[in-house]
Amino acid sequence: MKVFILILFFVFSISQADFNSTDLIKKVEKKYNRFAKNRFIALNRTIKRASKKNELKKLEMINDFFNSVPYGDDKDIYGVSDYWATPYEFLGKDKGDCEDYVIAKYFVLKYLGVSTKKMFLSYVRLEGSNEAHMVLSYFETPTSEPLILDSIRKRIFKASKRKDLKPIYNFNPNILKNGKKTAAHRKWDKLLKNFRENKI
Repeated sequence: MKVFILILFFVFSISQADFNSTDLIKKVEKKYNRFAKNRFIALNRTIKRASKKNELKKLEMINDFFNSVPYGDDKDIYGVSDYWATPYEFLGKDKGDCEDYVIAKYFVLKYLGVSTKKMFLSYVRLEGSNEAHMVLSYFETPTSEPLILDSIRKRIFKASKRKDLKPIYNFNPNILKNGKKTAAHRKWDKLLKNFRENKI
């Protein structure tokens, strides 16, 4: 298997999410509707159940939960070609594109205690497509074969079983040090700002 290229970032301090915040859920219901509120309640039930499971089961449960959200194009949802939504926006609107699935899984797994050192946002190219796609790669140890959490193929597979994916590059915001800011850095910075502000 080809080794992904690690791009170094600055270390970011990420405030802890609170997916169970009463204020947040009230705001979600007010902005969207009671169905959106119910999705947040369902997420919190899943988080509660997952919190008692081992790490691999957590990955599976959170992957399954967010893969039930319908796919939506950024242009149709946000009116721009590429937008990285917070987990709150993604679940509130009940649709998103590949980055939104990855980001939501990343933050909820972090909330469940999965080390962010194990999780990488990975750009790949799907077989037969020229467009970039994002998946979440999980490395149990730094030298482990990664598991791929994808929104297209719903089950989790080892990277070697995903011969339909060609790696482009990985990035992990939490283990990054000095590096030149790229477009992905700037998107991550904007996402963190929106996340800290509980943007829904």
